[in-house]
Amino acid sequence: MSITATTPRVSPLVSVAGADTDTAINDLAGMYAGRTWYSSHIDEDYWYRYVGIGDEQMSVRRSQMHGYLRGDVAVEGEVVVQWIDSGSASVDIGRDEVRMQHGVPTLFPVEQRFEMEYRDWDQRLVHLRRDLVLDVAAEQFLVDGSLAFDRRTPPTREATDHWRLAVATALRSFRSEGPESLAWHEAQRDVARSLFGLYRFQAEPLPQGYGERRNVRLRAAVEHIHEHAHEPLTVTEIARAADLSVRGLQESFQRSLERTPMEYLREVRLRRAHLDLQRSSPAEVSVACVAARWGFGHMGRFSGEYLRRFGEYPKQTLRR
Repeated sequence: MSITATTPRVSPLVSVAGADTDTAINDLAGMYAGRTWYSSHIDEDYWYRYVGIGDEQMSVRRSQMHGYLRGDVAVEGEVVVQWIDSGSASVDIGRDEVRMQHGVPTLFPVEQRFEMEYRDWDQRLVHLRRDLVLDVAAEQFLVDGSLAFDRRTPPTREATDHWRLAVATALRSFRSEGPESLAWHEAQRDVARSLFGLYRFQAEPLPQGYGERRNVRLRAAVEHIHEHAHEPLTVTEIARAADLSVRGLQESFQRSLERTPMEYLREVRLRRAHLDLQRSSPAEVSVACVAARWGFGHMGRFSGEYLRRFGEYPKQTLRR
């Protein structure tokens, strides 16, 4: 008896096309929570196409337009990396603007609304589910639930090649093995891993031996800090949650993380404050309000620590 292999049939996750500016806005803006989009002709031949394959965890898409498009974008629950092979494009206009270079992956601002502008382009996009990125990040970092990257340093050629190979391999796995296959599942994780080579993930790297049995109580302490960083915490409470003495907790943190539990808690709160400022606008909150929310009562010290950690003052993050 012989078994004949069959190639799974792959249907597009999304597929739209047209030759009208209003239809383009209706088709495309909804995918990116766009509210103020504008599109126009650059000559008499206006058209657009947008197609994507994948699933809720990861999708690979191609966007093309012979025309002009500008508007606001807000991607929630996903991390999006894009690059253009022709035409021109700028993202995060008026803030940390990036004028895209052909073939160079560019990370969308994460979990914040931004302005973009494109002209006569051929674009590729990779959408990764937020939970997938955080799960893969936990292989290398002490993940506290926040999701922030350093977008100011362009990716290296080596990192770009690694990213492109991971995406190409994932596409082959999806098309040949199908969306339910183990190959596709593992390929998604490989793409997420390559993302951390493109742009530096702003989190603490896992200390050596962190996953070993001898550090089980340290892990419990770190997880308790991440879960309760928004609450008043003491060393005694953290030690109790980890089933350690206060001295044992202090020694464990110094040995593995080279800092005290309260110093680590302060860094977690600083990252949370950074994320809140990124997501907000001056019309919604003040720097003092965000600082107080995360336990920083002295604005001068908060601004100084923030500047050393993120390379800018908190008011600059909020105004962007």
